Amino acid sequence: MRLALADAGDTVEDANFVEAMADAGILRLYTWVEWVKEMLASCSSLRSGPADSFNDRVFASEMNAGIIKTDQNYEKMMFKEALKTGFFEFQAAKDKYRELATEGMHRELVFRFIEVQTILLTPFCPHLCEHIWTLLGKPDSIMHASWPVAGPVDESLIRSSQYLMEVAHDLRLRLKNYMMPAKGKKTDKQPAQRPSHCTIYVAKNYPAWQHITLTTLRSHFEANNGKLPDNKVIASELGSLPELKKYMKKVMPFVAMIKENMEKKGPRVLDLELEFDEQAVLMENIVYLTNSLELEHIDVKFASEAEDKVREECCPGKPLNVFRTEPGVPVSLINPQPSSGHFSTKIDIRQGDSCESIIRRLTKTDRGIKDLSKVKLMRFDDPLLGPRRVPVLGREHSEKTLISENAVFHVDLVSKKVHLTENGLRMDIGDTMVYLVH
Repeated sequence: MRLALADAGDTVEDANFVEAMADAGILRLYTWVEWVKEMLASCSSLRSGPADSFNDRVFASEMNAGIIKTDQNYEKMMFKEALKTGFFEFQAAKDKYRELATEGMHRELVFRFIEVQTILLTPFCPHLCEHIWTLLGKPDSIMHASWPVAGPVDESLIRSSQYLMEVAHDLRLRLKNYMMPAKGKKTDKQPAQRPSHCTIYVAKNYPAWQHITLTTLRSHFEANNGKLPDNKVIASELGSLPELKKYMKKVMPFVAMIKENMEKKGPRVLDLELEFDEQAVLMENIVYLTNSLELEHIDVKFASEAEDKVREECCPGKPLNVFRTEPGVPVSLINPQPSSGHFSTKIDIRQGDSCESIIRRLTKTDRGIKDLSKVKLMRFDDPLLGPRRVPVLGREHSEKTLISENAVFHVDLVSKKVHLTENGLRMDIGDTMVYLVH
C-alpha cells in the first residue's frame, strides 16, 4: 500500500492510485525477499577476490549513482522519483548485472547492494526492510542504520554498458530478420539456416561525409550558444560543399538523427570519437553476446578490415555485423548411461573444433547438462563396428578411448568424414561418438 501511494504522484494534482500497481508491488517485494534469502543461502558459491571486471565496475558505479539520485529526490520530497531511482532502477541494475556477469556475481557487491537497497526502501516499506535487516544478521534495528555513502560514479563506464545493451538488442533483431524467409514471390521458401558465427565491425572514425557534417554542426552549435539552425540553413551550407554532392540524399536524414539524439543525450553526440573503446567493451563481454545469440563464435574487427559497403555505413557507436554458417559434418552423439535422462543427438563437427566447443554445442540440444566440466567425450576404438555392438550395462567405457582436451577435430567436407589429431597421432572417429555426464 505504501509503495503504491508513493507511486501515486508528487505534484499538487490528484493522486493517481493504481490498484494494479499495488498488486504488482506485492509480487515485486516478495520476489526481492526471496532473492535475498537465495543469496544468503548461496553466499559461499558467489565469486570472491578483486571486483575489477567490466560488469563489476559498472554495477558499483550504477549503485553509487542510484544513491546520489535517490538522496536528492528524498531531499526535494519527490517520493515517486525516489521510488523510481531507489527501487525500480536499482533493481534493474541488479538484474542487468546478474545477466551480464557470466563469470558469476561478486559476493561483496551483492551484499552491498542488498544493504543499500534495504536502506533506500525503508522510508516506503519499513516493516519489510526491518525483516530483511534481520535476515542479514544485523544486531540493531534498521532505524539506527546510517544513510549509505556514495562512492565515485564513472559516467563514461555506465554509458559504455548502455552501449553494450543496445548492441545486444540490435544483434538479436538482426538475427531474427536474418532467419526470416526472404520476401518476394509466393514460393515454398525455407527459413535461412541458423548462423553459427558472426563478425561485428566497429569504426574508430566516421566516414568522410559524416565527419564533415558533424564538424559543420559542431561549429554552428558553438557559434549559436548551444543551438543548431534550421534545416534549410544547414542543407544550404552542406549542399555547397563539393565533398558532399553525391551524399546529399543521406546527409539530411543524418542531420535529423543527430538533432533527435541531441535532445536525448546532449551535445556529446557531436563528438567525432566515442569516450570509450568499443572493441574492448565488446571483447570483454563476448561470452555474454555469444550465449545471448546462441552462436558458436563472434569476432570483433575494425571496419577498415571490411568491404567498402560496411566501411561506408559503419560509424562510432553503431557497429555492423555479418552472420555466417560454417560448414560441418554431422556426427551422432550417444549417451549409454542408464536412467541418466540424456539421449542420443546429432550435431555438426566443424574444422578446428575442440572438446570444449563440441560440448558447448551439445548443451544447446541437451538442456539437462548444467556443468560443462562434468561432460567427457569418448571415441570408439573401432569406429566402424563399435557403434553397432550392443552396449553392456556398467561397461560404458569398454572398447572406447577418452578424447583429451587438447585434441583437435578435422573434417573432410567432400567425403563427409571426421578425424582428430591428438599428441601427433591421427585417428578416425567414424560417424558416432559417446558422451558421459558424471
